[in-house]
Amino acid sequence: MRILDRSVYVGPSAFAHFPVIRLVLDLEALEAWPTGKLGAAYVDALVEALPGLAEHGCSYREPGGFIRRMKEDEGTWLGHVLEHVAIELQNVAGEDVTFGKTRSIDDRPGVYSVIYEYAQREEGIAAGELALRLLCSLLPEQIRPADSVPEDWNWPEARDAFIRYAQRRALGPSTASLVKAAEERNIPWLRLNEQSLVQLGHGRYQQRIQATITGRTSHIAVELAGDKEETNKILGSLGLPVPRQELVQSVEQALRAARRLGTPVVTKPYNGNHGRGISIRLHSDEEIADGFAKAREHSRSVIVETFLEGDDHRLLVVNGELVAATRRTPGHVVGDGQHTIAELVDIVNQDPRRGVGHEKVLTRLELDAQAEMMMARAGVTPASVPSEGEVIHLRSTANLSTGGTATDVTDIIHPDNRDMAVRAIRAIGLDVGGVDFLSTNIAESYKAIGGGICECNAAPGFRMHVAPSEGKPRDVAGPVIDMLFPPGTPSRVPIAAITGTNGKTTTARMLAHIAKMAGYTPGLTTTDGVYIDGQRTVEGDMTGPVSARMVLADPQIDLAVLETARGGLLRAGMGVPRVDVGAVLNVQSDHLGMKGIETLEQLAEIKRIVVEVAEECAVLNADDPQVLKMSGYTDARVICYVTMNPQHGLVREHIRAGGRACALEAGVNGQMITLYDKGSHIPLLWTHLIPATLEGRAMHNVQNAMVAAAMAFSMGIKLDAIRQGLRTFDSTFFQAPGRMNVFSEHPFKVLFDYGHNAHAVGVMADLAQRLDVSGRRIVVLAGPGDRRDQDLREIADAVAGRFDHYICRRDDALRGRASDEVPKLQAARLRELGVAESAISVIPDEQEAIEAGLAMGEAGDLLLIFADALVRSWKQVIKFKPKGVPETRAPENIPAPQGEPAVQAEEAFVPSQWDGVVRDQRGIHLSREQDD
Repeated sequence: MRILDRSVYVGPSAFAHFPVIRLVLDLEALEAWPTGKLGAAYVDALVEALPGLAEHGCSYREPGGFIRRMKEDEGTWLGHVLEHVAIELQNVAGEDVTFGKTRSIDDRPGVYSVIYEYAQREEGIAAGELALRLLCSLLPEQIRPADSVPEDWNWPEARDAFIRYAQRRALGPSTASLVKAAEERNIPWLRLNEQSLVQLGHGRYQQRIQATITGRTSHIAVELAGDKEETNKILGSLGLPVPRQELVQSVEQALRAARRLGTPVVTKPYNGNHGRGISIRLHSDEEIADGFAKAREHSRSVIVETFLEGDDHRLLVVNGELVAATRRTPGHVVGDGQHTIAELVDIVNQDPRRGVGHEKVLTRLELDAQAEMMMARAGVTPASVPSEGEVIHLRSTANLSTGGTATDVTDIIHPDNRDMAVRAIRAIGLDVGGVDFLSTNIAESYKAIGGGICECNAAPGFRMHVAPSEGKPRDVAGPVIDMLFPPGTPSRVPIAAITGTNGKTTTARMLAHIAKMAGYTPGLTTTDGVYIDGQRTVEGDMTGPVSARMVLADPQIDLAVLETARGGLLRAGMGVPRVDVGAVLNVQSDHLGMKGIETLEQLAEIKRIVVEVAEECAVLNADDPQVLKMSGYTDARVICYVTMNPQHGLVREHIRAGGRACALEAGVNGQMITLYDKGSHIPLLWTHLIPATLEGRAMHNVQNAMVAAAMAFSMGIKLDAIRQGLRTFDSTFFQAPGRMNVFSEHPFKVLFDYGHNAHAVGVMADLAQRLDVSGRRIVVLAGPGDRRDQDLREIADAVAGRFDHYICRRDDALRGRASDEVPKLQAARLRELGVAESAISVIPDEQEAIEAGLAMGEAGDLLLIFADALVRSWKQVIKFKPKGVPETRAPENIPAPQGEPAVQAEEAFVPSQWDGVVRDQRGIHLSREQDD
C-alpha cells in the first residue's frame, strides 16, 4: 500500500468547495484484504488507537456508523479507512474537519482516489502519511508492506509528535477565535505567514492581526506593557493599585531590594511573558537567589516586588470596555490519601479536556523542574501520598499553557474593579489588553479589601475566556472584530473570475480596464502577470490560486478580476472560496488527454467551478452548449446569458421572464451590444466603435466585449463607464500582448496572435477572411508539442483552404516531440485536405519561419502569425525591413508603457492605423509559461 500521487487544493475544486487533499492510493496486494477479512481484531486495535473513530457516522450518518461499516459483511477497503483516520488525526490535533470521500479509479484496479478535508496544509499532508503508517502497523506481519513501518516506531509517541507538529503550524487559540468571529460576520481572511499574522478583509479594506495585536495597536503601548517597571510607575502615578517594586541586575541587589520591600516577595523577568521565570512568595535569601536565577534566564534585568495575597485574575479590556474576567488557578493536584503525586498527575491528565499544548481547553500537567521546585518547597516528592483534600501546587503561576485552570467571573466582578482595569489599559494605550489583578475576592472593591495590578499585557491570550475550565464561555473575539470593522464597514472587494478555453485574457483585461474607467483601483491576474491599477507587479503565468491571493492581499485594490485557468483549477483549485461574478466563455478542445481530462464534458466540469462559487451572477455563453449546461450547477442569484444569436430561443424566454442577458442585435448602423435586465432593454454600444473588434470584424472580440460588459453591469458599474471602457480598449501589443495584435507599418499587414488550439486558430482564420485584402493571405502555423496528434491536425483543419501559403513551424519547447515532428504532422494534414505542395513550407524554427513569412509579404498581403515566444516574435515583426522600403528613424523620447522599463529608441516605433483606428504599437517585456 503506497501513495502514488498527492494534490493539495487550497480552495474550490472539482472535489469540494473548500480545502481538501487528494491522494491516489495503490492498495497493491491489500486490495484483497478489506476490513471484514482482516477481522474484528484489526478494527478494534484501530479504534483503541483512535477512540474518536467511534463517533464517525460514515454513510450511516450516526455515531458508530463507520465502525459498523468496517465490520459488517466484507467490510470496507483500506483506502476508505485511511480517509477516516486522516480526518480523525486532525480532530485529535484540535482541528474541526469532517469531510471525506473515497472512490476507486475505474481503469486502475486497486487504485483509489482518497479525498479528505484539511485545516492546515502541512498538518493535512502529515495526517495522511501518519494514517498510512498506522494502518500498516496494525496489519498482520505476513501481509504488512515491506519497509512501511520502522522497527522502533511507537504509536503514542508518533501521535503526540504529530499533535505538536500540527500545533506549531496551526493558528493559536486566540488567533483562531478571531478568525472564527470574522467568519461569523462574513469577513474574509488570509493567513500571511506560518505564525499568527492574518489579514482580515480584502484589498484596501483589510485589517491585520497578529495573535491579539491588531494593526491599530500602538507600538509605544506594546513597548510600555513589556516594560514592567515603567508600567508600574505609570499606573501608580494615576492612583491605581500596584505593588512596590525595584529593578535589579544581580543577586546582591535582589536580596537588598527584598529587605527594603519586606518579604515575601516576587521575582520576575523585566520583560517576560506567559508566566515564564516568575517565582512567588519568596522568604529566604536562598529562595530569592533561586528566583532571581530563574528570572535571569528570560531577561538581563529582574524585578523584585512585594507579594500580594489573593487569587490571580485576568481582566480583558477591548476598545475601552471590560469584556471578560477570569480567575486563574495554578496547576495542582488534590490528595485523596491513596495515590502518590505522580499517580494523581496521571489521573488529572486523563481528563478528556486536557491535551498537548493548546490542543484542548486544558493542558496536561507535567512533573518538570518547576514542579519539582514547588514540591520541594512543600516538602514532598512525586512518590509522596498527600492526605485527602490536601492541595499540592505544581506551578507558581496560573497560566493555562502550564496546566492551570480558569474560572469565568465576569458576572460577579465589582464595578470598581471593572473600572480599574479599563483605566489601566487606557493608561498604557492598548486597544486590546489584559490586566493581571490579584484579589482575595473579585466581587468586592479593591478599595475595600486591597489587591493590586501585577502587570498589563499586550497580546493577551483569549483561550481562558473562550473556553474556561469552569463557568460561562465569553465572546471576546467578537468585540475585537467589531472594533476593526464597525457595523456597515466594508470588508470585501467585488471579485470577478473568468475562465474558458479562449478569450480569457482579453476579457479579463477589458473588464479591468472598464473598472479603471469607472474609478476603481483594479487588481488583475492574467497569463502574463499580476497588474495593480494597470501596473504590472509580477511577471509570469499568474492564473492560479497564488496570484488570486496576491491581488486580494494588496492594500491598494478595491476590485479584483481573476483570469482562472484550467491548469490552476486542476493543480490547486481556486484561490478564493467565492466570487461575486463568475463567467465561462467557452469550452473547446484543448489540453485534452492531460491530467485525466479526456473529454469536453470533463473539461466543462473543471471550468464550471468558477460559476459554482459565483454568488451574485453567473455569466454564461449561451452559444456554447457545454457552457449553457452550467446554468444547472450555479447558485448565483442571477444568471446572465450572452448570445450573438438574437433568435436564441432559450435566451428569448429568459429575457421575457425578466432575466438578465447580453445580446448582439442588428441595426441600420451595424450591430449593437444590448443588455436586458428585469424587463429593461438597454442598447449599450455599436460594435464598430470598439477598437478591439477592428470595426466589428473580429467577432471573437465582439463576444469578449459582450462578456466583459455583462460582468461589469452585474458588478454594478455604471453604463457610461462600461461604454467608455470598451471604446478605449484596443488590441495593441501594449494593452493585449499576443491577442490579435495588428501591425500595418510594412507594405503588407500583420496579424499577430497566440492562438494555440483549433478553436482559437479558426477564429483568427475567420477574421482573416473578413478583412479586405487585395493581395495574398499567408499564415505561420504551429501547435504545442504536448497536445495530441488529433489536436494538432485539427489546428491544420482550421486554416486549410483559407490561405494562399502555409508556413509550418514548431515551438521552442518540444515537449517530448522531435524537432520537426509538429510542423511535418501539420503539413501532412494540409496535403490531405487538398493544399498544394507548393503552398506549404516546413520551417521548424520559429524565428526562421516568421522571417520567411515576413520576407514573403508584398504590398496588399495579409500575414497571420501564430506566435509562441511573444516578445521576441513581436520585436521580429516590428524590426523587419522590407525590401525596397527606405529605412525611417524611429521617434525618440517615447515614454515607456505603464509598469514597464523604458523602451530604447531603436526599439520604439510609430503608431499604426487599421481602417481608421489609431493604435500604439509599442512592445512590452514579457516572460511567462503559457497556459489556458
